[in-house]
Amino acid sequence: MSTKNDAERPILEAQNLFKTLGGNRVLDAVSLAIGRGRVKVLIGPSGAGKSTLLQCLNFLMPPDSGHILLEGREVDKRSKRELCAFRQQVGMIFQDFNLFDHLSALENVRVALMKVKGMGKLEATERAVAELGRVGLGDKAQLYPANLSGGQKQRVAIARALAMDPKVMLLDEPTSALDPELIGEVLSVIRDLAQGGMTMIMATHQISFSASLADEFMFMEKGRVVEQGSPAELLGKGSGSRTQAFCAKISELTGETGEAGECGL
Repeated sequence: MSTKNDAERPILEAQNLFKTLGGNRVLDAVSLAIGRGRVKVLIGPSGAGKSTLLQCLNFLMPPDSGHILLEGREVDKRSKRELCAFRQQVGMIFQDFNLFDHLSALENVRVALMKVKGMGKLEATERAVAELGRVGLGDKAQLYPANLSGGQKQRVAIARALAMDPKVMLLDEPTSALDPELIGEVLSVIRDLAQGGMTMIMATHQISFSASLADEFMFMEKGRVVEQGSPAELLGKGSGSRTQAFCAKISELTGETGEAGECGL
């Protein structure tokens, strides 16, 4: 029987994470928690530690110390079996797509279903087709990455992650490698996921877009969490927040505004 406390418990939580790379501390006592169906956006300058944090959350780069809990249970990073199960539940979307060039879009989505989840080829194919359709690529299933645009590649990557039925999605600058005219198609898929209740933690500079769907912003700088709060709190006029100053500076430098712009306010 579920209780109010169960409903309020974070689905994913990180406690006091530290990470040092090349003698530099890139995560310094970072903690976060996200509830089911919520969207948390990580922002901050390059080198702030956002990508490292996301990779630590999925144990692609294990933290030096600290604790990561999924649904209240700490993950044992020493157990390969437990890490494999954890990564099925916490999907990762990278900046550079990470598709297999020798596999078609369909095969890129299907391969993990067969090798990790143990599905038969027919069942895995049906699921892969469904997920490609979900991201608007039902007619591109037989194409290889070389024949897909950057936006289409990223949507294949999202379909691949969705096929594993993740409880949480981690997105690391999902539009940073895309030409401006292709950004919108990926943002549209991300918006649909948010509206469908997907729990997401996303690092991005698409602040105008993020402000319309994020429950919370978390501003990072030099490996530390500087401030966090709702978009209204941090970006509201007169807030005087570090977040607002950062976004205003980016907008000034790029001259871009609007949903597809960098930090358009």
